[in-house]
Amino acid sequence: MATALDYDVKTPNGGSEPLAEHKGKVLLVVNVASKCGFTPQYAGLEALYRKYKDRGFEVLGFPCNQFGAQEPGNAEEIASFCSLTYDVTFPVFAKIDVNGPTADPLYEHLKKAAPGLMGSTSIKWNFTKFLIDRAGNVVRRYAPQTKPEEIERDIEALL
Repeated sequence: MATALDYDVKTPNGGSEPLAEHKGKVLLVVNVASKCGFTPQYAGLEALYRKYKDRGFEVLGFPCNQFGAQEPGNAEEIASFCSLTYDVTFPVFAKIDVNGPTADPLYEHLKKAAPGLMGSTSIKWNFTKFLIDRAGNVVRRYAPQTKPEEIERDIEALL
C-alpha cells in the first residue's frame, strides 16, 4: 500500500523532490496561502517546526490558489512573503492544485487516506493539515480552523 513517502513533489525552482527524503520524520503537510484569514497560522506552524525539528519533525507547505485566489504570487513572491512576514524556515514547495482534475498526486493520496467530514475527500479551504508518521502513513486530517498549537499533543505522541 502506498504511503505519502512514495510521491515526488514540485520544488519552487521547477524541479522535484521525492518525499522519501523525509523518511523517518513526522510530517505536517499543509496547503497554504498568503492572503487568507488563516494566513497568521504560518507563525504557529513555524513555532512547531522550530520546537520539534531537532526531534525529527517537519512542516511541508504547499501554496495553493484554488480558494478565493488567495495565493496569487509566483514562487519568488511566495518565498519572499513567507520569509519577510513570518520568518518561515520550513520547506515551502511549488504552488499546486489540491482539488479537481489537476490535483497534485500527493494530495489525492492524502485526501483518500484521511477523508474529511462525512467522508468528503475534497479540501475545503487553505490551511487544511495532514499529520504523517515516520513511516509515511497519514495519521490524521485537521480542518483549516484548527490552530497549529492544537496539534502539538498529536505531534509529540508520534515523536
